[in-house]
Order: sequence, then structure tokens, then C-alpha cells
Amino acid sequence: MAAPTKRVRETPASRKDKNNTNQADESELLTVPDGWKEPRFTREDNPKGLLEESSFATLFPKYREAYLKECWPLVQRALGDVFINATLDLIEGSMTVHTTKKTYDPYAILRARDLIKLLARSVPFEQAVRILQDDVACDIIKIGTLVRNRERFVKRRQRLIGPKGSTLKALELLTNCYVMVQGNTVSALGPHSGLKEVRNVVLDTMKNIHPIYNIKTLMIKRELTNDPELRTQSWERFLPNFRHKSVSKRKQPKKKKMTKKKEYTPFPPPQPDSKIDKELASGEFFLHENEKRRKKMKEIKVKQAEALSKRQEERQKDFIPPKEKPAVKKTKAAPIEDKIDIQAIKEKVKKAKTKKLGAPPANPDSSSVKDTKTKKKKIKS
Repeated sequence: MAAPTKRVRETPASRKDKNNTNQADESELLTVPDGWKEPRFTREDNPKGLLEESSFATLFPKYREAYLKECWPLVQRALGDVFINATLDLIEGSMTVHTTKKTYDPYAILRARDLIKLLARSVPFEQAVRILQDDVACDIIKIGTLVRNRERFVKRRQRLIGPKGSTLKALELLTNCYVMVQGNTVSALGPHSGLKEVRNVVLDTMKNIHPIYNIKTLMIKRELTNDPELRTQSWERFLPNFRHKSVSKRKQPKKKKMTKKKEYTPFPPPQPDSKIDKELASGEFFLHENEKRRKKMKEIKVKQAEALSKRQEERQKDFIPPKEKPAVKKTKAAPIEDKIDIQAIKEKVKKAKTKKLGAPPANPDSSSVKDTKTKKKKIKS
């Protein structure tokens, strides 16, 4: 008989060491080694080619027609290297790509489909051709339906571009992607990791989160990736945590009306009286139809008379003259300084009479006697 084996109990320290080693192995498997590149797909990998032909088509706007007409020979030459035919239909406004018997790469048709999509979304040919490379992918983000208000959508889209395209340029440098904002879509072209970051930034911007916050986090992540010690650690302590503040609140009036709250009662409000109940209360229910008609006619006539009198009053308003205020002349009281001093005038007149400047004598009777005496003397002589 074989000797019985002894079971060794695992201590918590040994368990921790075992978990750490497993985590380290998983992290090594997930990380891509530096300088590693996927081998290129050649004809030797698929010598017999494809079983069936497949094709894709996409429409393009009218303003792209002139540019596509010029660069279409270059598109055909680039796709001809992968043995894919491309046709441009200017009447219908569409581009189509389809495989041939010589096509050996099954994924080439998907790259050609992405190429014509990027060309339709205003991406220049020099950038769109990069999609035919193995390590380059594309992502077309639809942002037109994310914001309902058109003015708000335009503002947020402009915020993504930034002043003179500075925000978009910073995003391109940090993600190693080409980003094109056109109309209701954002076209991105680059590596898969960069495309993921671009999509997050674009969607956050449309949710009213400024792109500068995401750009800051990308800059910190870029610095942390250069440090080999921090690759396996969590970066939460280094990354900034921006909280979204809900500033938009309902505007309240300056002067609030003080309304008293009604007391809570468990009973429902009383049921309103019906038409029959009102007629029973007033006694109309027991009247004959002729009497009811007469009453209604009286009420109508009273209302008509009131309306007629109001109309006549409004018409007569234009003919009633406005009340004029009585004209009262305001007499200015003479100032005290301008009052005439009669005594001073009398004294001046007396002084003027005493002077021998042709003024009459003080006693008029004596002057007349002297004149008669002089006349008599002249007659005697």
C-alpha cells in the first residue's frame, strides 16, 4: 500500500503570494511587447482566393463631387494593389467597391468600404488611404442626434474644435489619430486605442463636459505610460476627478408671493353641483318651458342693453372735451431793493431848482413881480 500523503494547510500569506503571481502573469499576457507588429497577410496565406464576390456602396453629398472626380484615379490605383475594383456614379451620387477573382485578403473589402465612407465624410484622400494599412482603423461617430437644441449642438461642436482648431489638434497629438469634424459626424482615423479615447472625448463634449478635462487626463496617462513601474499599478490617485456641477436651476422671482398652505384633510373635496341641482335650488326646475324661455329672453335682453350702453359710452368718450385747468397769471412780487424812495427824489428836485441852470425860481410869484418892474423901467426910458 502507498503511504498516505499529508495535506499542508495554506496560510493567508501563501495565498496572497499565489494571487499576486497569478495577477502578474495575467498582466504580462495582456500587455503587448514593445516593437511587436502583426505579420502582414500575403497571398501564401490564402492562395485559392475568395469563394464569392462581395460589394459595398455609399452615397456622398453634392459638394464632394468635384473633389472625388479629381482624386478617383488615385483611389482606383490604391485599391488595385489589393485587387478591389471601385466605381464612381456621379448621376446617383454613390461610390461602390467590390472584390474580384484575384482578391486574396478577405478583410480588404471592409477596408475599402471604410475608405469610401471616409471620402464621403470630407476626409482628404491622403489621410483616408491610411485605412488600407493593417495597424490603422477608423470610427465615424454620429453626433447629430445627441443634442436636441440646434444652437446648443453648434456651440458644443465648436467647443470640440476649439479656437483656431487648437483643441482638436491637441486631441490628435495625444491619441495619434486624425480627427475630422464635418456636419453631424466626427470621423477619426488611427490606432484602436486612440479611437477609443477620441470617442469618449467626443461623447463627453456632447454631454456638456468640456474637452479640456479629458485632454488633461490623457496628458497624465501619457506620462504614466513612460514609467515602467507604474504600468501595473492603478492610476486613480494620479488622475484628476472632475465633478459635474448642475448649475442650471429654475429661476425664482425676486418678490415671492406669500401664499398660505391649505390644511391637509384626508377627505376629498366636495363634488360640484350639477345643472339639475342648481335648477332645483333656484326653482327653475319646476317652471314650464314657456316660462323658462321668457326668463332666458329677459336675461339676454338685459345683457344686450348693458352691452349697448357700454358701446355708446365708449363712442361718446371721443366727443367729451377734456377738463382744462384755469389759467392763473403768476404775479412776481417786486423785490424790496427796487422800491422807489420818494423822499430821496423830492430832495433831488429841490437841489435842481436851487441851481442856476435854467431852472425856474423857487417862488414863482416873486419872479413875476420882478419881470413887471423891469418892463416898466424900460418903457419910462
